[in-house]
Amino acid sequence: MGTSRQKKQRAQDDDRPGVWVAYGKLVKLWRNKSGLTQQELAEAVGYSCDQLASIEQGRRPAKSAFTDAAEGVLSAGGTLAVLQDDVDLAKLPLFFQDFALIETEAVSRFSFDPLMIPGLLQTEEYARALFSEHCPPLSDETIEQHVEARLSRQKLLTRTPMVETCFIIGEAALTSTVGDDDVMRAQLQHLLKQGAMRNVEIQVMPSDRSFHPGLSGPMVIVETLEHRRVGYIESQGVGLVVTDAATVSAFGLRYGKLRTQALNVEESADRIKRVAGES
Repeated sequence: MGTSRQKKQRAQDDDRPGVWVAYGKLVKLWRNKSGLTQQELAEAVGYSCDQLASIEQGRRPAKSAFTDAAEGVLSAGGTLAVLQDDVDLAKLPLFFQDFALIETEAVSRFSFDPLMIPGLLQTEEYARALFSEHCPPLSDETIEQHVEARLSRQKLLTRTPMVETCFIIGEAALTSTVGDDDVMRAQLQHLLKQGAMRNVEIQVMPSDRSFHPGLSGPMVIVETLEHRRVGYIESQGVGLVVTDAATVSAFGLRYGKLRTQALNVEESADRIKRVAGES
């Protein structure tokens, strides 16, 4: 029995992201240098002793609030804060992490999402409802990690220098209820708020449009700081980063057509308001 538990623990330990393990070792190092016990540090940062132990062992990712508090208590000189983005990145599904790194260097980002509100525009409640319905089911801890990572990615929309973004969203994403009516109402209101930002354009592709290039599925096109264009497609939990120039160019042509066939920004805002029952 004991051997079975040990094997299970070893398997769980093997799945720990390396950056979580490294971060945890740094916390323990600074804690020991400060002469604090786990209990004393846990109380100082508002965590339980078990939560702190999990962070030190690399089994639980640190949140930004923990890092900020621990930096102050331990006088860590920024050594924990400098790892926070990498800690957050490791919360993302493995298949998405390569693209998420590329995304952090974007100067522009254009996407088409026919069935769901894009992650960068999701509310916390909408994201949690999506992950809660994942098949196969995710653990409560994994759901929270994915939600935190998704919300952290949204800093892309408010960072300096600004990233020029355009989101074309299928009307089905506006009318398909995720969570409940309250969750959807708040999500639609959030879209209107985000769409008012200077670097964000939201267009709706009406359900009654005839054939258009987006019927083949969702896509993302990113231009990096080096002005290199990269594509990304995802379906059924599998993601693919596309770097072939000819293929990415074809994505660009299709996206250009999508923008002409979708409602313009003003019409799209009116459509979102109508679906939300505000007009």
